[in-house]
Amino acid sequence: MASYVVKRLFTILPTLLGASLLVFLFIHFIPGNPASVLLGDAATPEDIAALTRELGLDQPLYIQFFAWLWNVLNGDLGTSIFFRAPVTSVIADGAETSVLLAIFTMFWIVSFGVPLGIISATWHGTWIDQLTAGGAMLFASVPTFWLGLYLILIFSVGLGWLPSSGYPSISDDGGLANLRYLILPSLTLAAPNAALITRLIRASMLDVQRQDHVRTARAKGLHSARVVLKHIFRNSLIAVTAAFGFTFAMLVSEAVVTETVFSLPGIGRLVVQSILRRDYPVIQGIMLTIVFFYISVNFLIDLLYAWLDPRISLK
Repeated sequence: MASYVVKRLFTILPTLLGASLLVFLFIHFIPGNPASVLLGDAATPEDIAALTRELGLDQPLYIQFFAWLWNVLNGDLGTSIFFRAPVTSVIADGAETSVLLAIFTMFWIVSFGVPLGIISATWHGTWIDQLTAGGAMLFASVPTFWLGLYLILIFSVGLGWLPSSGYPSISDDGGLANLRYLILPSLTLAAPNAALITRLIRASMLDVQRQDHVRTARAKGLHSARVVLKHIFRNSLIAVTAAFGFTFAMLVSEAVVTETVFSLPGIGRLVVQSILRRDYPVIQGIMLTIVFFYISVNFLIDLLYAWLDPRISLK
């Protein structure tokens, strides 16, 4: 196990380096100049050229890349062109919203996806199974922006129970009560992912319950609930673990549409705004952070596999 952890840690740096290079080249090949975006349509060519030199964007790409990479290795992600603030602080401002939104979303996914998957597999072939599977297919197919707008119409405009947009920080007036702003966005984001988890758990449990150890447990006269939860559901989690991990990791990228619909000041919306503003340092910093997050989640999933199934040996 220790040797495996060391090997994986040594693969992180080359992966981050390759990803940072691809992101750097991609965003610099997008048409547009940050200087012209900042100065507006009334700017003269001389003003744009002067600001371009001030930002260091007139230098060759390889010089810009290695200068940025050297700063990253020293713990500095650069300064935002638009906000004129450190990229780390800009990312931190949106991190609270995105992290809490992801946690809320995972709560709904586990609360709805797991029980429905168990119910569907337990009553396989019945009307309950058909209803659950059909509902999962429906929510997996519904666009998140459409679902979000209808949730706003029902619970915000119609019933007036929940706010329709924005998110005041929990450090502002209102405290934890401000978390109610994330209920509708998290439900919107959770719907298709919960449907996916439901279908995966159903399929995995149906596969496990055909195995010999399940038939042996039933032959011993064990209570059906114990057979389902201990012998079928627990063993089916091995196949679903990766889906849980990558679902959590993908919530940042999937949240772009949801954060736009609900006007949330999160990382996903910040990425879109930074691309439109050609704010290169912010885009590079966010992408590097997301890549590191994906790598970390993948690493934790591998460790969780070994914990769930003692037969798996990590070397």
